[in-house]
Amino acid sequence: MSAASVEQPFNGVRPFSLTAIADEIMERHPGYRVEIIGGHLLVTPSPDAPHARALTKLMRPFIAAGLDDDETEVLQNVGLWLPTGAEDYAIPDLVVVDADIDEHYVKNNAYEPVCFRLVLEVTSSTWEDDLKTKAAAYAKAEVPVYVIVDRKHQRLHVLAEPAGGKYRYHRPHAPGELVTLPDSIGAKVTLDVDQILKAGQLKAN
Repeated sequence: MSAASVEQPFNGVRPFSLTAIADEIMERHPGYRVEIIGGHLLVTPSPDAPHARALTKLMRPFIAAGLDDDETEVLQNVGLWLPTGAEDYAIPDLVVVDADIDEHYVKNNAYEPVCFRLVLEVTSSTWEDDLKTKAAAYAKAEVPVYVIVDRKHQRLHVLAEPAGGKYRYHRPHAPGELVTLPDSIGAKVTLDVDQILKAGQLKAN
């Protein structure tokens, strides 16, 4: 999910922590998602129905592959603690995590990156955050696989092999392609790009 970046004019002195500001925003605007990446607040309105529909379509192949049993779980909106700043965390739309995730809790409903095998984002209005800001943050956290459903440009991106704060592998896929994700997630998962991208569009009247 994408977001609008919010920078606070502290003039070098922060009267409150960014986490406190994030909590206040969520209290004042129920349903909004607030993340902190690189010392910046990313604030995202509630997703629309096509966004949620795409996530439902996406969960099915992961569950069918057995990734929601035994060693791993398939979850939505779980916090990922990031190494990019003292208060940094992201909340990916969909994740594949190790089943012992509860043992890796840090704080603020976020968990250590070591238990994440895959993170996935479905873009909203400000798609640049998913393609750039979050790609860099997830690479620095060494999340093995990052998938982006880019609804604006009608592409599905697969990023893998994080090293030196970047993903060495990055390939966009167009409608009509079938994409098999890297084995590092723990099972063979093939995504139908056309089906997922169509689910993320508004239904025609």
